[in-house]
Amino acid sequence: MEAYFDNSATTRVFDSVKDIVVKTMTEDYGNAASKHSKGVAAEGYIREARSVIAKSLKVEDKEIVFTSGGSESNNMALVGTALANRRRGNHIITTNVEHSSVYNTLGFLEDQGFEVTYLPVDGQGHLNLSQLKESLRPETILVSAMYVNNEVGSVEPVEDIAKVIRENQPQALFHVDAIQAYGKYQIRPKRQGIDLLSVSGHKLHGPKGVGFLYINEKVKIKPLIYGGGQQRGMRSGTENVPGVAGLGVAVREMYTDHQAKVDFLYSLKDHLMTRIKEVEGCVVNSQPGRESAPQIVSISFEGVRSEVLLHALEERGIYVSSGSACSSNHPGVSGTLKGIGVRQDLLDATLRFSFGMFNKKEEIDYAIEALKELLPVLRRYRRA
Repeated sequence: MEAYFDNSATTRVFDSVKDIVVKTMTEDYGNAASKHSKGVAAEGYIREARSVIAKSLKVEDKEIVFTSGGSESNNMALVGTALANRRRGNHIITTNVEHSSVYNTLGFLEDQGFEVTYLPVDGQGHLNLSQLKESLRPETILVSAMYVNNEVGSVEPVEDIAKVIRENQPQALFHVDAIQAYGKYQIRPKRQGIDLLSVSGHKLHGPKGVGFLYINEKVKIKPLIYGGGQQRGMRSGTENVPGVAGLGVAVREMYTDHQAKVDFLYSLKDHLMTRIKEVEGCVVNSQPGRESAPQIVSISFEGVRSEVLLHALEERGIYVSSGSACSSNHPGVSGTLKGIGVRQDLLDATLRFSFGMFNKKEEIDYAIEALKELLPVLRRYRRA
């Protein structure tokens, strides 16, 4: 049996996504900027995907800018707004559990003279709203926080964060990294007070290499890529028609019978969290039930290194993650695990199980039995 539990790194695409990607690469392969019929057909796919996404968020079509994925969306949101609003202030606020595409981008901005405040989170991974209020200043131009943490599944109180910003420094913009949240939650940026929202297609059974940034039409932002002026000048370059078309189909599928899909993911999460109790020496770092995201469970395994256990499971056809896939080439102790107070001896003993629409409970049962067999052996080896 094969059990793929690394859906927060990437997902298998829906069959309907595969079909439209192939069609736009082999039949309707025109450049969306071309004036002939193939170009018009290509432009139609982009227009349709933009409409589907805008409707899912209840925003205007013109507020959706397609990108190459989550990292570019985060870069555009942070750098683009910082540079555009520099005359008004140079202070940015974020948390200490953000994704590397936010952290490293803010590091670049610090090198450019911006000041960044990194706020801690509590044991559940939640931002302290009182600390946020105290950190806001007249020169604060941007607050950035992820909707769902990519390692442990904590859900930030997005609407409460937005309220604190609006009541104390309403000129500050609010950016949300929703890469692990979109597709799993009904997100309404205008109602929730979100000015910018980053999304990646391959986290919700869409293609890799495509994503989008929602930009409220009132936001002042500079583009990062200049050229032919595509996408109203916000992101020049030939549009990725197959990727965008596939993303649009994935969004339509995820938000059709959406609650049933979310309930299914929660049923998988609950099943794992129930059965893991049978395995000795395990500590679950994610909140139970609907207190955290439906697709992510972080588990620490006493007495064994995460990388060793990961490869032992891999030999059984079970695929998990020892952290963010985007940081896999830069191994180190997880800032998120440290931030939520995971025990020192467990920081390098933690795996992430993340679910998608193709998983089955039988796969979880298979993984539990494998853990029961592998852990005693690996623990004896480490003690030796």
